[in-house]
Amino acid sequence: MDTEALKKYSALHPKPAGFTLQYGTAGFRTKAEQLDHVMFRMGLLAVLRSKAVASTIGIMVTASHNPEEDNGVKLVDPLGEMLHPSWEEYATQLANAEEQELQKIITEICQKAAVNQHQDASVFIGRDTRPSSEKLSQSVIDGISVLGGQYHDYGLVTTPQLHYMVCCQNTQGQYGKATLEGYYEKLSKAFTELIKESPSSGESQRHLKIDCANGIGALKLSEMQPYFPKEVQIHLYNDGTKEKLNHLCGADFVKVHQKPPRGLDMKPNERCCSFDGDADRIVYYYKDTTGHFHLIDGDKIATLISIFLKELLAKGIKRKSFSFSEVLLDLVSMILNLDKVGQTLKMAVVQTAYANGSSTRYLEETLKVPVHCVKTGVKHLHHKAQEFDVGVYFEANGHGTVLFSKAAETKVRQLAKEEKDDEKREAAKVLENMIDLINQTVGDAVSDMLVIEAILALKGLTVQQWDALYTDLPNRLLKVQVADRRVIDTTDAERRTVTPPGLQEKIDALVKEYKLSRAFVRPSGTEDVVRIYAEADTQENADALAHEVSLAVYHLAGGKGAPPQPM
Repeated sequence: MDTEALKKYSALHPKPAGFTLQYGTAGFRTKAEQLDHVMFRMGLLAVLRSKAVASTIGIMVTASHNPEEDNGVKLVDPLGEMLHPSWEEYATQLANAEEQELQKIITEICQKAAVNQHQDASVFIGRDTRPSSEKLSQSVIDGISVLGGQYHDYGLVTTPQLHYMVCCQNTQGQYGKATLEGYYEKLSKAFTELIKESPSSGESQRHLKIDCANGIGALKLSEMQPYFPKEVQIHLYNDGTKEKLNHLCGADFVKVHQKPPRGLDMKPNERCCSFDGDADRIVYYYKDTTGHFHLIDGDKIATLISIFLKELLAKGIKRKSFSFSEVLLDLVSMILNLDKVGQTLKMAVVQTAYANGSSTRYLEETLKVPVHCVKTGVKHLHHKAQEFDVGVYFEANGHGTVLFSKAAETKVRQLAKEEKDDEKREAAKVLENMIDLINQTVGDAVSDMLVIEAILALKGLTVQQWDALYTDLPNRLLKVQVADRRVIDTTDAERRTVTPPGLQEKIDALVKEYKLSRAFVRPSGTEDVVRIYAEADTQENADALAHEVSLAVYHLAGGKGAPPQPM
């Protein structure tokens, strides 16, 4: 390590005295002007991580659904997964070290993590469309370069695309080519093969309106359009040419406010969807003929996929709806011949507290499928899902994917080539295309959109028929500004508060006043706000419960500004 070069470059990216950040569920996020030193130091950390695991590491400069003025950074581990928890602590230490301590902290990390200083380092970099992202990416490059790391700057990419590229690189191309063209070709080929089987293939065009949150999704979908079959026509809105990123649009806005985004003109019964700012979440929605808005979230996306797979496997069985997890259980049991007596497949669904109560009850009480609730944040869901032969996770906010074990995937591909029984072979081929269409590294709005569109086409389903599969409990999300979010401490996967004293008791008392209700609060991972979730038998009751809980948080957890007002 060239200590003089480190000292020189670090001085070009000075840390404001006393300024601290915590590496949270989505890396570091704050106002863009406060992040220069953090970006430089994450470049340093990526080199150390790469040397420690002898693999390419990713760095994504993005703040996802946060306002345009914010930015952030997160590291991507070798198989496209989130940074290992032990290294999150190193990230926090390095970001918060005062100038004179920087070298000492780097040396300590090298010792603790057994970093091989002689190992080559390789880092992939990507960024979103925020005005601050290009300059901050350069700060990352300075950090990589000062420690002698090699880098490839992909420039403007979605977050899932960078995850995909890192995985491709570290699997020596087994997962795909580590290029944008490779990503477009793999997904579009699988999608085209699936759409060919559609009953109306070649007869009519399918139209979809997409709110791109004025973010990177618009740019990448425009690049990908030539790869799509002619039957599919996508229409991009909020493409970033006129308005600010995530302002009154995007998946997070639509989910939280339960209304359509600005800038998208909806006609009755038109199928529409929204990406978030870095295109790793998707929600669908439509307006009925009376003008009523219908949101289709991550839970219902999973249900749609489940119906498709169930009918693929069990023709002639008629049921109103099926669980994604149940289908996968049947599916992989068949693929791995685990339906013989005495053999079982370890399988589970992973949710957060935000999953709608209707979905959780259905899984647990009707289907008797194991459901594991974890803390909010993709890293928690993904890590838990990796414990199972088939790990399914879809957050209600529209972020989700499916993780297949290597054994299951290998068998599917083998059956698609070699199976003598025509029906089984065709089923395996369809499943193989679904596996190729799903981005297993992380939730991916582009990939998930194509999965949904393929299934709707194959099933001949309208968006209204999809929505009618089951009814969500009405719910409401709110947030309350507080002086210090750390005053809220939670347990039971964030479903109950431990501090401040009296808050959980108050929430319990309020919940008892409404039918089919529940509510929880949790501190934001990125800003001094407390997030509130409530559901009940009617929208009016869900709104009232959410408001009353927000007042309790305001009074007991140090609320800032004016008290929350009724909706």
